[in-house]
Amino acid sequence: MISNNKPQLKIALCGNPNSGKSSIFNRLTGQNQKVANYPGVTVDVKFAKLKLPNYAIQLLDLPGTYSFYPSTKDELVVSKVLANPDDQNYPNGIIYICDSTQLDKQLLLLTQIIELSIPCVLALNMTDLMESRKKSIDIETLSKKLDLRVVKISSKTGYGVSDLLEEMDKMCASPATFVSTARFFKPKKQLQETASLVKESTGFDNDYQNILVAHHYQAYSFIDAADRINIGQQLANTGFISLDHQVKETMARYDEFSPIVQRVMTSEVDNENTSAKIDQYLAHPIIGVGVFFLIMLFMFQAIFAWAGLPMDAIEGLFGTLAGSVESVLPDSWFRSLLTEGLIAGLGGVLIFIPQIAILFFFVSILEQSGYMARVVFLFDRFMQRFGMNGKSLVAMVSSTACAIPAVMSTRTIPNWKERMITIMVAPLISCSARIPVYIILIALVVPASTVLGIFNLQGLVFFGLYGLGILGALLSALVFKFILKSDERSFLMLELPDYKLPSLRNVLLVVKDKVFAFVWEAGRIIMIISVVLWFLSSYGPSGKMAQAESVTSELSVQGNLTEDATADLLASKKLEASYAGHLGKFIEPAIAPLGFDWKIGIALITSFAAREVFVGTMATIYNVGSTENDFEIRKQMAAEVNPKTGQKTFTFAVAMSLLIFYVFAMQCMSTLAVVRKETNSWKWPMIQFVFMTLMAYFGSMLTYQILS
Repeated sequence: MISNNKPQLKIALCGNPNSGKSSIFNRLTGQNQKVANYPGVTVDVKFAKLKLPNYAIQLLDLPGTYSFYPSTKDELVVSKVLANPDDQNYPNGIIYICDSTQLDKQLLLLTQIIELSIPCVLALNMTDLMESRKKSIDIETLSKKLDLRVVKISSKTGYGVSDLLEEMDKMCASPATFVSTARFFKPKKQLQETASLVKESTGFDNDYQNILVAHHYQAYSFIDAADRINIGQQLANTGFISLDHQVKETMARYDEFSPIVQRVMTSEVDNENTSAKIDQYLAHPIIGVGVFFLIMLFMFQAIFAWAGLPMDAIEGLFGTLAGSVESVLPDSWFRSLLTEGLIAGLGGVLIFIPQIAILFFFVSILEQSGYMARVVFLFDRFMQRFGMNGKSLVAMVSSTACAIPAVMSTRTIPNWKERMITIMVAPLISCSARIPVYIILIALVVPASTVLGIFNLQGLVFFGLYGLGILGALLSALVFKFILKSDERSFLMLELPDYKLPSLRNVLLVVKDKVFAFVWEAGRIIMIISVVLWFLSSYGPSGKMAQAESVTSELSVQGNLTEDATADLLASKKLEASYAGHLGKFIEPAIAPLGFDWKIGIALITSFAAREVFVGTMATIYNVGSTENDFEIRKQMAAEVNPKTGQKTFTFAVAMSLLIFYVFAMQCMSTLAVVRKETNSWKWPMIQFVFMTLMAYFGSMLTYQILS
């Protein structure tokens, strides 16, 4: 029971997916908990301190699940916590959040929780929707039948939240009065005997906790190996069949609480559900797919249109900051570290914020409105063929803007194998960072002619590169489908929630959460790698660097170069003499079969920071300057001659080979950093880097050898 040791008090929010549980958590605590209208969004136990009138408690947001017999490991967290009184997250009380518009579907888990004899309050959420639909619930009768305190609330408007806080305070003061004596399941004699046998190993007094252990003892980590073997033997001797008992229990509970729901719910009107009418079009296998692609087209057009200005502003801000530092500090390694390492690295992190914020703003609206669940439903069968889930489509579509938020969005995929496959292949979808590379190389070797009278040839090649990335992602997913192993069942259990007007507050919380997660978690790794790349590009063997300065001085005098031209030439010569330049020449034999020389090798190395760095590196190598003018860069690249062959360096074969390389290569440390964070291991980003690099290498080599 609850003690008066205030810091130790724990109250958990439980409920089905789509019940608004996380929205209530946000409203009570202000925490940045993700909110969505389809299962699997809340995948961890979240904590927040909450001060009640007389008690200070720790509020837990447990993952959404339909019952104690879940289909995924994430949902298993709930039964794992509540089946073990010794668990550090075991709550002193529970607030059961229920979508009042779906009362008949959401009481199963509540009746199971009641069996555990944990103090509980039933919070009927979305009462504003109930009223708008001319429906009502007899609170007094429902409370009497369940033997629970019942509170009407609205996560959207805040209605009833103060009443809920008051009930939570009372629960802390007198927990025994909040324990329901109602029972909705009477186990047969065999199941009672099973619970008694399991008790010998667990020592739990509550019969239903022992029944849960009987069902999940192999998945519960708090059951040690010896007890697991003992329980398994006892269950085998009694002929216990878990699935059979799960079905019988579920049916028995529905038989008990369904009449209660019918008695307490009334409706003044009996019109067809509005959501069902909308779904005739949005969930249609043909019309729905067309609507989805129109929405995606609008979303990504908006991302490119709206993100451009703030991204330019961020780039300009950091350019100004670097210029200010250069004007204040004397020329030294420390100034170079600040301007070219730390400031450039930080700018490389923050410049992604507009894209991430805008993308998740739209995605969150689609999720909270209930539309994304329809998308998952529409595309699940197609994605299953490649070992993924309908929810994987959200991540893959997101990748066309940036792979970083795409990888982060895979948290919505409950199946481990499907989530891992999606994470591994999402970066193969061409992102916005590849666009500068595509534009320069396509314009360099592909004429701007018209095909069939209406199609621009450069546009067709550009479209083809995107199609190639999608094809590569699907084929790679097919390979991972057979390589990765998982005990989880691969199926989609999805409730199509009613359409709702999204809460702007929750949408903004999602955006803030995603932006902060990227800047703090991935940004730290990106900064470290930025400094490493700065060092490799800025320093080299002392003799070589001195020689670069000497050669630059001679060429400047001979050519009567301006101060800016001399500075650009010096930067080019120093880059060649740097460790990065030496590394480029070192790898030249390995990349020669691809048609690349050491200069392209430097670009491949430096663009690991981000693919778009390729353009800046080309500007430096070919002495164009810091403006990164596309026309001037293309002009210099087109004029470049290979000293060994006397032929043009950037032939059609070389340019196409380089394009294929950038289609497949993992040239983005930001994405690797996020994959490391999402998988909590360096194993998966390293595997991802290796397999994508191999795809890029052999794809590029094949292209060059055929075209040359």
